[in-house]
Amino acid sequence: MIKVYCDGGARGNPGSAAAAFVVYKNEKLIHKFSRFVGIATNNSAEYEALIMALDYVLEMKLLCPVKIILDSELVASQMKGKYKVKNENLQILFLKAKDLEKKIDANITYEWVSRDENKIADALVNEELDKHKK
Repeated sequence: MIKVYCDGGARGNPGSAAAAFVVYKNEKLIHKFSRFVGIATNNSAEYEALIMALDYVLEMKLLCPVKIILDSELVASQMKGKYKVKNENLQILFLKAKDLEKKIDANITYEWVSRDENKIADALVNEELDKHKK
């Protein structure tokens, strides 16, 4: 099984934003990535992290089950179909994520966890934001 921890954050809402993801295969860290996304809301940054992670899974052709772990209850619930996506900007990102999900030949599940259980991705987001302080 592949576990992918995703996180996004913004300092200000909207404000400077970054996104990150960390990939584990059989409990071993195999990849991590972060990037500055510019000015965005926290929820947009969370979706950007998810989209980057799904892009990676698609590129790597990871065919085993994939568990996406997020500390955004909103994004996790929207991706599972529990919450509607009412915000127009988030709807664009949601549809992009769903499109990527359809292209991946693997079972994908989503799980919400507390920030404490997502420390590495959270730290990567903060490192990225620190690099882009004005």
